[in-house]
Amino acid sequence: MLKGKKIILGICGGIAAYKSVELLRLLTKSGADVHVIMTRAAREFVAPLTFQTLSMNPVHTDLFNLISEQEIGHISLADRADLFVVAPATANIIGKVAAGIADDMLTTTIMATKAPVLFAPAMNVNMYTNPLYQENEQKLRRLGYLFEAPVSGTLACGWEGEGKLASPEAIFESAISALTEKKLAGRTIMVTAGPTREEIDPVRYISNHSSGKMGYALACEARRRGARVLLISGPTALPAPGGVSVVNVTSAIEMQSEVMARAAECDVVIKAAAVADYRPLARSGTKIKKKGESSVIELVKNPDILAGLGSLETRPFLVGFAAETDALAENAAKKLKEKNLDMIVANDVTQADAGFNVDTNRARFFFRDGSGSESGLMSKNQLAGVILDHVAAHLESR
Repeated sequence: MLKGKKIILGICGGIAAYKSVELLRLLTKSGADVHVIMTRAAREFVAPLTFQTLSMNPVHTDLFNLISEQEIGHISLADRADLFVVAPATANIIGKVAAGIADDMLTTTIMATKAPVLFAPAMNVNMYTNPLYQENEQKLRRLGYLFEAPVSGTLACGWEGEGKLASPEAIFESAISALTEKKLAGRTIMVTAGPTREEIDPVRYISNHSSGKMGYALACEARRRGARVLLISGPTALPAPGGVSVVNVTSAIEMQSEVMARAAECDVVIKAAAVADYRPLARSGTKIKKKGESSVIELVKNPDILAGLGSLETRPFLVGFAAETDALAENAAKKLKEKNLDMIVANDVTQADAGFNVDTNRARFFFRDGSGSESGLMSKNQLAGVILDHVAAHLESR
């Protein structure tokens, strides 16, 4: 995901400095080459050796320290960086940068870099809400600096409120977004994800094995690429993606209502949800008791949401999914035509590494113009990128 990217991780003095250890682990695990700069105060909270061990690079602490005989430390780091992340970022560092002060290794390197700079503030709630701090942050935002806002919670000082460092996962996601080309900026994309549940009685329902992972990966990747993203999600165990508007639904009827109500505002709809084809004709208001050796539940067909979208007079770019167990190409091509889609993503769910509830997938792509392609085995996050590459290319050619 970040393979080959050089990231400078700046760490300021604050109890939240210990969370930067996990952030460093996430960055390096994703393939980034991370170089750490610590302020003098930061070294009071976490030893530089911790970051040096995890990054496998020297930790930079002193302004007047030559990396080699030919290199000046802060200039060399500034020139090499693809991204600069400061986490935790104190009121002091943000105030200095806003004022153009460069008096230590961290501020001097920030001043010298042309890479994007992402601040993740952490401080006492009264400091965070102080008009002086807020003015400094707004000034930096206007100048193009990026921020991952702190969250509310119990602070180390005992106060409750805003100022708690965002989670390492949230900062990591913002780092990826900062390095992602915004090919979908200005677009609104709807993604549906997960299964639906069709209730039989108050304790039982009909559903399927969809985990929602593919749809959530698509929503995250579309947001990274600059799109405004609306995620219509059936019941899943996945956390809501940051920066994405999420509407939670349960049944196919509920999903149809939400999708059709919002379709007109979308440039693209990606129907990754596994919607139940049928629902019970009648839902019992009380638990159905066990009787006899067999039982019959009469089912009726659910509305075909994708076909409904395809029949709109003015419709968004439509991407469907086909989870097949046999005749994949034939079934996918038929679905593409019958539902009036622009693109369909088909996969064989009988494969252990490409079905439901796994982190990988392999897919074949079919397009309205009769062309097609396929992916090899890859993570669902990677496949989301491939799908959106196709979407962006077709939008540009329209």
